[in-house]
Amino acid sequence: MNRRQGRLPRVRHGLQRLIFIGSTGFVTIEALMWLSAQDVAFILLQRDGRVVTTTGPVRPSDARLRRAQSVALQSGVAMEIARELINQKLSGQETLARDDLADSRATQLIASTRTALKDTTTMESIRYLEAQAGHAYWAAWRSVQVAFPRADLRRVPNHWRSFGTRISPLSGSPRLAINPANSILNFLYALLESETRLAITALGLDAGLGFLHFDDRSRDSLALDVLEPIRPEIDAYVLQWLKREAFRREWFFEERDGNCRLMATFAARLAETAPTWGRAVAPFAEWVVSTLWESTHKPNRRSGPATRLTQYHRRQAKGGTSTPKVSPPRPASVCRSCGAAIKSGKRYCVSCWVTVSREGLIQAAKLGRVRGHGPEARARQAEKQRKHAAAVKQWKPSDKPDWLTEKVYREKIQPRLPAIRVPAISSALGISEPYAALIRSKKYLPHPRHWPALAKLVEVWSGGSKY
Repeated sequence: MNRRQGRLPRVRHGLQRLIFIGSTGFVTIEALMWLSAQDVAFILLQRDGRVVTTTGPVRPSDARLRRAQSVALQSGVAMEIARELINQKLSGQETLARDDLADSRATQLIASTRTALKDTTTMESIRYLEAQAGHAYWAAWRSVQVAFPRADLRRVPNHWRSFGTRISPLSGSPRLAINPANSILNFLYALLESETRLAITALGLDAGLGFLHFDDRSRDSLALDVLEPIRPEIDAYVLQWLKREAFRREWFFEERDGNCRLMATFAARLAETAPTWGRAVAPFAEWVVSTLWESTHKPNRRSGPATRLTQYHRRQAKGGTSTPKVSPPRPASVCRSCGAAIKSGKRYCVSCWVTVSREGLIQAAKLGRVRGHGPEARARQAEKQRKHAAAVKQWKPSDKPDWLTEKVYREKIQPRLPAIRVPAISSALGISEPYAALIRSKKYLPHPRHWPALAKLVEVWSGGSKY
């Protein structure tokens, strides 16, 4: 396995977090001490979406804040926090289901769930409503297609080509995903969880003492509570990726039991989105702290806890209140045919574009020939021919001026036709534009009954007066 190394200066290194992905390697105590001294977070993740450990800057915490957190279930503050966090989550899911998934049924069900959420009085009812909305929401994802380059398709299992169900048959839960789309979601959720842990710890709360999620020694329940409103943002990021880009087969591997895992290089690229999710969850973490703080008995001289994550108080003092929003890095763009890396917004590389264009023209030509020889097309052609024959039969040579001969048409009228637009010729003669284009380009000699109209169109006259 290739190891990567780098050297950082002790001053102005710009490092905010160090994300370690995998299950092999080592970290020295000296390195951890240096990270702590520099206020740099250290995150250890598995490629299957599990957070192994997260450490960050440690600051003194206010005991009154922790005490308020511990009694929040009894004081009723926990209900207020849980209700608002889930309401924000459902709002994001409703928007995504309506605008991006175009599923009216899921949208209506989530909207009705949000309405019912206002009247909840127990944590069980909140969990139930969230589960009902989640079932409809993820059902709207089932048919979302996952694109792979044409060159990779023979090595891609069929169940990888669509989003499918969010529940893995290997675990009965979202864990141990069996396709790339769900595997990416799990990994990004793990990044969000680690960022939420860091945010909560930095604000002086206990990340394991949650409200909505049950206490469990294997997870930080409060972190899982606070990150709920940001899940739809990650969902939207992945959904736009699925709609616009293709996945490379080499980004994933399948274990013997069918568990789909991310390759290290691809996971490292996804890890670059971590700061975005950290900035997104920071306002919610500070809101939770502020809500708990309001429930404590405190001296009047303090206005509230510090907003060290968003710097809201500092911006407010300077006259600004909005938090700048930063979009996550754009996903990699690959050619839909060969899988080569291409510029963002493109679908094919230069070499494949030529082949695809040629194939597209051939298919369009085939389709045009099929439609041009179908029953409807033949019926229209027959009708036009009948009208043309009837017009020729009704026309009399005496209707044409004597001076307007074929020689006059070829020498005086025809050379001027290229200066006339095709729609004008089509309108003047009452013919189709393709036929008018052929007349304009001298490929067809029109029937003599059309010569007077063309002479008038190009302003040809005889005997000193305009025709």
